Amino acid sequence: MAERPSFLRNNYWILRHGKSIPNERGLIVSSLENGTNPEFGLASEGIDQARLAGELLQKVLKERNILSDDVRICYSPFARTVDTAKVVASVLGISFESSRCKEMIEIRERYFGPSFELLSHDKYAEIWALDEKDPFRSPEGGESVADVASRLATALSAIEAEFQGCTVLIVSHGDPLQILQAVLNAVKENPSSSKEDIVSKIKEVTVSSILSKHRNFALFTGELRQVI
Repeated sequence: MAERPSFLRNNYWILRHGKSIPNERGLIVSSLENGTNPEFGLASEGIDQARLAGELLQKVLKERNILSDDVRICYSPFARTVDTAKVVASVLGISFESSRCKEMIEIRERYFGPSFELLSHDKYAEIWALDEKDPFRSPEGGESVADVASRLATALSAIEAEFQGCTVLIVSHGDPLQILQAVLNAVKENPSSSKEDIVSKIKEVTVSSILSKHRNFALFTGELRQVI
């Protein structure tokens, strides 16, 4: 098992939601209002992907002698992530209504703005080109990469304050999980930092050279990955 860095109290895994109805329709659904609509939950293939991810995590936990009692699931409030988290919790034998499963608005989908909402997935290329050029610049009315990094830092700080010595599964979305990996990888590679809290550590690495490369950490739908 990978050694937990000294700046974190928990071990972290991430899971991008399974294939969703928006994925099937080729639509960008990124606003909180649209994202929490049940009609934009998982497609049947996405349910299967979530189950497979849960079984894979279950296998890893067993191999590493980690009890399911020590697992916490933190998930975005969007329908597709709620559906995914419910499936995984069921596979692991964790009550979704228990305190071991936590909904967190800070790990919601990145809002791409009204100019992209409910339009074709093909428009992502425009957003990512903008990110690479200037990750501090927001799509009109939406969130920049830096904006998302900031709220993810807040989420991690809250998780670290609430849990200790746990295996935490973060069930979120493509862009937020890419950004999370980019900044955590940078923090890990900067051991000389004098900052003590995770928010300050992430703020320290919230720079263009790191944020602009978040696409290097892309995940497929239903992909499970250990982060740190």
